[in-house]
Amino acid sequence: MVIYRIAISCLITVSLIACSSAPPPESAPPPIPKVGNVDLDSAIIDPEEHLLLDIGVKVFDIEIGSDEALEFGEWIFTEIRENETHYLPYVLRNTLLTSNQWGPVRVLPTDDPSMDLTVSGTVLFSDGLQLAMRVIVLDSTGKVWFENDYADQSQFEDYPESTRYTPGNPFDSTAFIEPFQDIYNQINNDLVQYRNGLTREELTNIKRISQLVYARDLSPESFSENLSEDENGFLTITSLPADGDPQFSRVQDMRLRHHVFIDTVDNYYASLYEEMQAPYVVWRKYSYDQIEEESIAESRAYDFSNYGRSRGFLTLAQRYDRYRWSKIFEMEYRDLSVGFNNEIAPAILELNEQVHGLSGTMEEQYIQWRRILRQLFALEEEALD
Repeated sequence: MVIYRIAISCLITVSLIACSSAPPPESAPPPIPKVGNVDLDSAIIDPEEHLLLDIGVKVFDIEIGSDEALEFGEWIFTEIRENETHYLPYVLRNTLLTSNQWGPVRVLPTDDPSMDLTVSGTVLFSDGLQLAMRVIVLDSTGKVWFENDYADQSQFEDYPESTRYTPGNPFDSTAFIEPFQDIYNQINNDLVQYRNGLTREELTNIKRISQLVYARDLSPESFSENLSEDENGFLTITSLPADGDPQFSRVQDMRLRHHVFIDTVDNYYASLYEEMQAPYVVWRKYSYDQIEEESIAESRAYDFSNYGRSRGFLTLAQRYDRYRWSKIFEMEYRDLSVGFNNEIAPAILELNEQVHGLSGTMEEQYIQWRRILRQLFALEEEALD
C-alpha cells in the first residue's frame, strides 16, 4: 500500500510538472465585427474622369478552418465552397457598378496588368447564416489601399417565403435581395473613402502607371525603362512616351483588344453567376434553416437528469419529434447540397470551354491570350522595321 501511494504521488508530481512546462494553448483569433446595416455610397452624377478607375475583381480564394473542416470537410461542401468563389466576386462586381463610382469593373481569373485597381478576396467562412471574407485592394503602383476583414450575419427576414421556389413560384432575380449585401456595400464605401483621400495627381498617376505596366508586360524590352521602383517597392514613372509615339499607340490599340477579350471573360462569369443564383439561393436558405433547426433542437434537448421534472409523456414525445425532424432535415440538406453541385456543374464546364479558339480552364485561356498578344505585337514590330 505504501509503494502504491508513493507511485501515485510520483505520477501526480510528473503530471503537474508536465502541465506546468507545456506551452499555453493558442488563443482563438478575435471575431470579425459584423458590418451591420450599410447603405451603398452611390454617385448621383457621373464622377470626373480621373476618379473612374478600372477595377479587376479576381476570382476569390477559400480558407477552411479546422473547426469548419470537421463539419463541412466532405467533398459535397468543399465543392460548394469552391463554386461560390466564382459567384461572390460577381456580387461585388455588380455592387461596384451599381454605385456609379468607378470605371469598368470585371471579374477575372487572375491578375491583369491593365487594371488600375485589383481586388482580391478570400472567403473565410460561409453558410446561410454567416459570411466572412478578407479583401485586399492593390493599385497599379503596387500600393495596398487596405486589407480588411468583413463579416455579417443574416436574419430570418433575409430569407422570406418567396425564396422557397416552386414551379408556381419561379425564381425572380429582379426581386431577390442578397442576404449579405451589407458586406459588399461596405467594401465599396471603403474603396470610395480611400479614393476620395487621394489627389487628382495621384489618381491620374495610377491610371498612367497601369498603361505603362501593360506596355511593359506586352513588350518588356521596349518599355522596361519607363518604370522603376522606389525605396518602398512602389512603381514610379521614370519617363513617359512622347506624344504620338507610334509604338505606344500600338500598345494602346492592343490594350483595347485585350479589354474586349476580358469583357468576354466577364460575360462568361456573368452567365455562370446567373446559372448559379437560383440553386445557390435555395441551398443557402436551406443551410440557414438547417443551422437554425439544429440550434433549436439543441436548446430543447431533453435533460435526463431532470426526468422527474418532466411534464409527462407529451413533452417527451414533442422533444423526440423535434430531434427526429432535425435528423431528417440534415439528410435533406445533404441531398440538396449534392443537387446544387450537380446542377451548376454544366455551367462550370461551359465557363472552361474554348473561348476564341483557346482551351483549358479560364485562367489557362487568359494566359494563352496574353501570350498571343505579345507575339502579335512583336510581329507587328518586325513588319514595321
